[in-house]
Amino acid sequence: MCSRLDATAQAELVRRGEAQAEELVAAACERIERLDGRLGAVPVRFFAEAALRAQALPPGGELRGVPFLMKDVGARQAGQPYYAGNRALRDADHRAKEDTPLGARFRELGLVTVGNSSSPEFGLQSNTWPLAYGPTRNPWDPARAAGGSSGGACAAVASGMVPVAHASDGAGSIRIPAAWCGLVGLKPSRDRVLWRLRAGRPEVEFAVARTLRDTAALLDALRPASARRKSPQGYRSALRADPGRLRVGTCNRSPAGTPVHAACVAAVEATAAALSARGHEVEEAAPDSLFEYEERAAHGAVLGPLGYREVLLDLEQHLGRAVGPEDVEPFLWEWASLATADAGARQRAVAFARGWVQRTLGWFERFAVLVTPTVCEPAPPLEDFDPHRLGPVELMARMVPHMAFTEPWNATGQPALSLPLGWSDAGLPVGVQLVAAPGREDLLLALAAGLLEDLGRPERLPAVHA
Repeated sequence: MCSRLDATAQAELVRRGEAQAEELVAAACERIERLDGRLGAVPVRFFAEAALRAQALPPGGELRGVPFLMKDVGARQAGQPYYAGNRALRDADHRAKEDTPLGARFRELGLVTVGNSSSPEFGLQSNTWPLAYGPTRNPWDPARAAGGSSGGACAAVASGMVPVAHASDGAGSIRIPAAWCGLVGLKPSRDRVLWRLRAGRPEVEFAVARTLRDTAALLDALRPASARRKSPQGYRSALRADPGRLRVGTCNRSPAGTPVHAACVAAVEATAAALSARGHEVEEAAPDSLFEYEERAAHGAVLGPLGYREVLLDLEQHLGRAVGPEDVEPFLWEWASLATADAGARQRAVAFARGWVQRTLGWFERFAVLVTPTVCEPAPPLEDFDPHRLGPVELMARMVPHMAFTEPWNATGQPALSLPLGWSDAGLPVGVQLVAAPGREDLLLALAAGLLEDLGRPERLPAVHA
């Protein structure tokens, strides 16, 4: 039954002496061995090291003994494989030299890492199909996509392999796979969680979970130490808080102008009705800036390839040599080759982005929360993202509509939460996204607790589950 217990419950078993960390870790490793041939979620495993770690855990740690996965991109722990979904790093058996701040904090909490979850190469796609390993499949229907870039983490948690897993989000990489796999997916405010030494970036790192209480507990635990001392209960107390009467906007129109699936529209409408029934002032409204899509895309075409080029430079540092097209996937190489814009174009793009962020944040001075679909459709067929069949431009065109509702909040740095609040006719989970002003995770959690109480259904298990 541990496969159906969340991290909070598993840690409590260890605290009460009703289970040993070694037992929980061994059970998780067995589940991965048994299930992952059907899902492709955990390509990098270090079960023997995890068993030794579980036996030697120091006392304390809020999640002591809970089995865990690190995403194969982002935070890392010393001595463990770090391949970032890249064949060159995999073939070199690249290992992390030291803990990153977030990797160290996961250790302090007592989480026992049993492997690395799959990610697209360097986390650069909204689906998980790295050429280094092959596709990650959705536990609800293995013929469908799990999403990305935290697709391996979400597939592993949804299928019951582990209760929580490390994840990261640069344009929707927590929320998209959480929506498609039926999980709680929070992108915290920018720099809310100390995860690396460079602050102020659009991407954040956190975790994915099956339950809201695990999400709140992890957010509490990953805050800076000063914040934990000031407010020991922190975000867990928000789950019991009354948020008061709020002004809420809802939007079912995709910023990209692409169609939105009927099941996604229905889930937002049901959420709006539930919020209204709880006394909130709900209306159809969204920032006008969301629909400046073409202009944003034009400036993004200037700045985006620079980020891809930076990835290649980082890879060269890891490998200690120059890299060529044989070292990376065509998707990365082709988009990095477009990093040729002049300084003037870059300056104009940055200036537009700053103004756009200010216009968008201004809307949240009048509205407390925005409710949207997390993604424009439930999990699509996996073959729609086949990198052997589709070139880089075709892959990007297929993925961009899926990021339309999620990416804006990486640019603004706001917290955004995907909740599993709907179902498609095919029995696939549908995510609804709640967005609040920077730093208002407490508000999102308070609303989410009520919504899950009102709209939650008897627990359903995916087709592939432990």
